[in-house]
Amino acid sequence: MPLPPLPPELLLPAPVLVVEDDPLIRQRLLGILAHLGYQADALLFAETLAQARHLVQESPIALALVDLGLPDGNGIDLITELRNSDPALGILVISAWSTEDVLLGALRAGATGYVLKERDDLEVSLSIRSVLRGGAPIDPFIARRIIAELQPAPSLSTETAASDEVKLSMREGQILELVAEGLANREIAERLFLSRYTVECHIKHIYRKLAVSSRVKAVREARSRGLLL
Repeated sequence: MPLPPLPPELLLPAPVLVVEDDPLIRQRLLGILAHLGYQADALLFAETLAQARHLVQESPIALALVDLGLPDGNGIDLITELRNSDPALGILVISAWSTEDVLLGALRAGATGYVLKERDDLEVSLSIRSVLRGGAPIDPFIARRIIAELQPAPSLSTETAASDEVKLSMREGQILELVAEGLANREIAERLFLSRYTVECHIKHIYRKLAVSSRVKAVREARSRGLLL
């Protein structure tokens, strides 16, 4: 069941800057924000860092929803700039990337919260609501990763047993082979006729299965397990 719109006594900060280059995700976020009570004229959309910076120069921003993988750079750079210009600004990362280095980089840059694109509209809406109420929402999967990093490492026997259980799907295997060839996410998407968002989600799943946090480590680990030649 969808959540009701925010109560009228909670003023919606505007304008909202949405930085996202995928048209399907932009349309999805437009629907979520509209359900929260935002009118179209309160929303500013940017597909690149350059467009986002231009909009910020044109108008003060009250809330920012930022993707990280953009055509002309990393959204973390924009987060740093937004935080430096407004220490109180709510900044929610909505991204397919879930590796530890990216997550911590975004939070260190000044992100208020972090939610994965794969979450359904209700979960994304809850994260936006949390930011609007002064919260700092962190995606449950990412929170578990942080907790795992703080826990003692498993014994060798546990690691060995886990390695025997690693299985990649056919699509994940295809994508990992292209990663090993050095192709970027957008190139992989074009080669396999997939959206970049879908490729990013598959790569995230590969990282999780192999317990790694980068493309280089994924290829190295997959080869050590015999999953890649």
